[in-house]
Amino acid sequence: MNQGALFLGKDRCRFRVWAPFRKKVEVKLESRGGLLCPLDRDGDGFWSATHQGVGAGSRYRYLLDGSVARPDPASAFQPLGVHGPSEVIDHGAFPWRDKNWRGIPLAEMILYELHVGTFTPEGTFAAVVPRLEALRGLGINALSLMPVAQFPGVRNWGYDGTYPYAVHNSYGGPEGLKTLVDACHACGLAVVLDVVYNHLGPEGNYLADYGPYFTDRYRTPWGDALNFDGPYSDPVRAFFIGNAIHWLADYHVDALRLDAVHAIYDTGAKHFLEELAAGVAAFSAEEGRRRLLIAESDLNDVRLIRPRNLGGYGLDAQWHDDFHHSLHTLLTGERSGYYADFGSTAQLAKAWDEGFVYDWAFSAYRNRHHGSSSRDRPGHQFVVFAQNHDQVGNRRGGERLAGLVSFEALKMAAAAVILSPFVPLLFMGEEYGEEAPFHYFVDHSDPALIEAVRQGRRKEFGAFRWGAEIPDPQNPSTFAQSRLQWNKRDREKHKILLDYHVFLLRLRKNLAVLGEPVRDHLEVTGHEDQKLLIVQRTRKEERVLILLNFNSTSSSLRGVKIPDGCWCKVADSSERRWLGPGSSLPDRLAAGSSAHIGRLSMVLYRREFRV
Repeated sequence: MNQGALFLGKDRCRFRVWAPFRKKVEVKLESRGGLLCPLDRDGDGFWSATHQGVGAGSRYRYLLDGSVARPDPASAFQPLGVHGPSEVIDHGAFPWRDKNWRGIPLAEMILYELHVGTFTPEGTFAAVVPRLEALRGLGINALSLMPVAQFPGVRNWGYDGTYPYAVHNSYGGPEGLKTLVDACHACGLAVVLDVVYNHLGPEGNYLADYGPYFTDRYRTPWGDALNFDGPYSDPVRAFFIGNAIHWLADYHVDALRLDAVHAIYDTGAKHFLEELAAGVAAFSAEEGRRRLLIAESDLNDVRLIRPRNLGGYGLDAQWHDDFHHSLHTLLTGERSGYYADFGSTAQLAKAWDEGFVYDWAFSAYRNRHHGSSSRDRPGHQFVVFAQNHDQVGNRRGGERLAGLVSFEALKMAAAAVILSPFVPLLFMGEEYGEEAPFHYFVDHSDPALIEAVRQGRRKEFGAFRWGAEIPDPQNPSTFAQSRLQWNKRDREKHKILLDYHVFLLRLRKNLAVLGEPVRDHLEVTGHEDQKLLIVQRTRKEERVLILLNFNSTSSSLRGVKIPDGCWCKVADSSERRWLGPGSSLPDRLAAGSSAHIGRLSMVLYRREFRV
């Protein structure tokens, strides 16, 4: 570890912290009546020493210049919250059972994003474990956890964390997270962890007391920007790169999702993200198992995922927002805010075929040209979704797609994501049409900060013209309303939708042409008048034809080019077994057909070979 409390065994612990402008730094051992242990300074502003009589579970703070007592910036555990003492953790004591775990290749991942606090009534890591078999039965093979780093209070999305190395206390702390990861690996699930390297939350944020972790050269929408390119930035970069390795090494996490990398400001010759990717690649090589970095960005900048030897940063993948926006506008008709740039089947066709829709195209929402071409990047470098925590929780009412569109449209959304040539992601509860909202919620203690959050949310929603008052983020009921209602999974239409997701995921797994997220042999055509998307995917001799009708009425296939051959129906979302109105397309389809495809429906055909 670059910083923090490293337990060495036999009640010995090495402490190390960066505080370049402090004259004296001591460890205050609160578990031993406030005993002060001195640290020695090196030429780079790091203070360190190894002390006896400090066992695992010891609680401590750093005393700066004899007067300012603060928790450890690299604390592994804050048992009493963001303002309390830090606790020494023995990371070598956990009885891992996953020594034979080799991970899941990115191209094979089926991601499931969840928020630990609202996924179960208990809101803990331990409560997730009994649900893993249900997720595996769904067809999921990778759990994507929203941030678990220590944040204020007990209710938060996790993006207001202030201790990047510490596992949140109310979720179950370090032991709880390790137990969950170990259980995931035991049942064949990879774990992706969301981390935030663009800002820290305001409450409990004491980094500035230690050194120039922040800069006033830039400003993020959520607070002060981190100092990745100014004077004294080398230790700041090392702190966060060390944090990434910490999650991979001490918690056996398989991949990290990097939140909002467009708000990581670095004008240096080697961007922080490039150095991070190089560090993770070196760790992976040393461990003999590849670990992954998946970015979230609104820049449409292909450099993020282009290999370093081609001038890119070398990240493994990124979330594909253009795919979501194209799909969402076709399903809902919404055109406010950033959705103003979307709404045509041609855009969804381009999102399937090329990746970024805005590839230095003019964006009316931004009133400028935006993005770069991702045509040369493989499909497995894009994570696609119909819903995620941002796209649900950043709505005024936290409405899920199930609260915005019909049952037929929900099946369309599932098909568009799961049958795409990308890495699919489902948001918790999406698989059975969860109707409970997913609100934004916090649990701060400062009244001024609470009011600032309320006002900030109102301002943020101004461009969307949604009208209604937003739920109070601080109110415990806002959090309680966001919990999943697991009892719905086995009820009526919810069970049908769940079975439909299982069916589609098995299709993706069992048909090789669907299972490989590649676009080398992909043909996509959008028919704007009929709001119809025609997709042809090919792998060696295997070929499928996917028809997606986004129209609220049935559409004729007359004039639609059906490829030569005899096509046998494999899936039809209009079938009555999926609570549809009944299929209007034949079991076999040939070129020149004048049949009609039902409204808001997906039909998949597979080409037959006749000897």
